[in-house]
Amino acid sequence: MIARTIASISTPPGTSGVAVIRVSGPDAAKVAIQLTGRVPSARRATLVTLTDPASCEPLDRALALWFPGPHSFTGEDVLELQVHGGRAVVAAVLQAVLAVPGSRPAEPGEFTRRAFENGRLDLSEVEGLGDLLQAETQAQRRQGYGLFTGRLTSEADRLQARLLPILAGVEATIDFPDEGDVTGAALVSARRDLSLLAADVDALLAGAARGEKVRDGVIVAIAGPPNAGKSTLLNALARRDVAIVSAVAGTTRDNLEVHLDLGGVAVILVDTAGLRETVDPVEAEGIRRTRERMAGADLTLWLCAGAPAGDADLAAGPGRSELWRIATQIDRGGAVRPDAAHRISALTGEGMAGLVDAIASFAAARTGGEPAVVVHQRHRLIFQEAADALASALALPAWDDQPELVAERLRQGLAALGRSRGRVGTEAMLDQLFSAFCIGK
Repeated sequence: MIARTIASISTPPGTSGVAVIRVSGPDAAKVAIQLTGRVPSARRATLVTLTDPASCEPLDRALALWFPGPHSFTGEDVLELQVHGGRAVVAAVLQAVLAVPGSRPAEPGEFTRRAFENGRLDLSEVEGLGDLLQAETQAQRRQGYGLFTGRLTSEADRLQARLLPILAGVEATIDFPDEGDVTGAALVSARRDLSLLAADVDALLAGAARGEKVRDGVIVAIAGPPNAGKSTLLNALARRDVAIVSAVAGTTRDNLEVHLDLGGVAVILVDTAGLRETVDPVEAEGIRRTRERMAGADLTLWLCAGAPAGDADLAAGPGRSELWRIATQIDRGGAVRPDAAHRISALTGEGMAGLVDAIASFAAARTGGEPAVVVHQRHRLIFQEAADALASALALPAWDDQPELVAERLRQGLAALGRSRGRVGTEAMLDQLFSAFCIGK
């Protein structure tokens, strides 16, 4: 079945200086001829007058770019029209494009899906493109760009290239069992090489948590007893009124999230309900969610307004990661907390710069270094399967007695690494992935 030609706006909606309309498919040349009178020169920006083929009315003066397949983003003939970004102009040009027989509106992610199906991108590169489009911080941009430009694919190919001769060496001992001295030495060498390879796979997996933190954000929970200044601190860090601030205990009953960019790292601040004994079922649910969020946070800021009231709650609930005691409301005086990591006043700003710098440093330590290679759950599962297969092969005590089992484990590892490109998968998984893309991508 021949794919129909698709078209859509590839720039955000609204008025802008320039808007891009993208066309891809077998009738892209027909669109170019009917709107501009010719097919533009390949890969050169050409100034054209766009004309409505039905009314012969000029629509706009624009730049046309022609990318003949298969050397285009989608692998098909692609026409891009850079028009003036007024709503009426964009609507008129898109309507004229879609009026050409054989053209239809693109579905979400359909351009990228065609690039995948035509071999222009593998699945990990598609995932990287999605991360790049969603990136809000420089760390996310660097990591997404690495994935989009094939970093995961290159690593998987490199590991496969190292595993293949190991597998070949083991299989040679199966084919030529009579060469005892030669095959014995080959198995010793193969086992040594496999140990090094397995260590490299484990190192890649070790960076998975860091990669997920870069993509999803470092979670910082703001917790403590009622009226310790949690919502006030959240508003001060966000530099806007996010949470309701009230002297009435129990005002915050649900978790509020604010996404910040601190030093190029995504940080998610979570304002939680004050921890105290209560008979109010709604407030009790908020407290349960607070404990749950503290357990899953990378860092908890435990706020204490003066005296160490509420510290008993620190020991309650499931285990949690790092926790800093923060003495708040220091502008009001009161007892000094000698165990406080920071002393602040969210109202006057005293101590706030130091706290922000400390949170930024904490987040950078959790996400810093070279961009991770394994950054999605799918990648982690694939490399974990490969690691398990290699570890299983190494665990076999006598390779010369059971080379067939060793070879089978190595083939499993090889197959797992091959799935990083995503050429083996379910249609439902692909539908879900591409549906998250915007229409023009």
